[in-house]
Amino acid sequence: MTSTDPTGSNTLRSSSSRPLPVASWNSLAPEAPSQRRVRLAILDDHEVLLDSLSSWINVNAYDFDLVLTAHTWLQLVHSDNFPTDLVFLDFQLKEPVSIEARVRTCRAAGAKVVVLSSLDTRESRERALDAGASAFLSKALPMREVMDAARQVMGVARDNAPQRDWRPLPVGAANQSRPKLSAGEAEAFRLYVSGFSTNEVAQQMNVQYETAKTYLRRVREKYAKANRPASKKAELIRRAAEDGYLQ
Repeated sequence: MTSTDPTGSNTLRSSSSRPLPVASWNSLAPEAPSQRRVRLAILDDHEVLLDSLSSWINVNAYDFDLVLTAHTWLQLVHSDNFPTDLVFLDFQLKEPVSIEARVRTCRAAGAKVVVLSSLDTRESRERALDAGASAFLSKALPMREVMDAARQVMGVARDNAPQRDWRPLPVGAANQSRPKLSAGEAEAFRLYVSGFSTNEVAQQMNVQYETAKTYLRRVREKYAKANRPASKKAELIRRAAEDGYLQ
């Protein structure tokens, strides 16, 4: 639960009602600034969130090179791009490998670790930091603050290039042609951008896999004809946000 203390700063409160900071740090010696882009990996089993994080970083964080995104622990550590300089780890990964084991493996391979979590307990924070994570951050933080924390961990100066959010455009914004979707296409679109796989979309709609796949292909084609790219899932999420399909 998020609350505001008298100074106006946001804190997370545990079940014991003691305030918890949205960001926690291990003691780090200052590092010399580096001119090289930081090679970054992200591990998160929430597909939509992973795509959203990746899109934001690729557009806004020019000093980071996102070379690896993974949905599973094995996918991360078996990648040819592992280890990276820095790894964002989801605390609540639905796998039997503990957060301690994940953090220590990354650290042993030479990567620094930032743990991201929506679990606002003192125990989860201490587990991550005690295992060797450089920082423990709430997923409620704005991405700008997350990336600034990552820069602090890596000892790099903030890139002064302007940052751009991919929030929905204002209603009535110019040159935005909303494609006309059939009921089936709209429902498949809504489910897909909400985190369901194509297989799960088919199950939710009680249709065949190929039918769900066709619905999604038609959605992409209609957005492309409207000059609004939607070939990648991250682009589809943006179109959904702009047109009110994200709920």
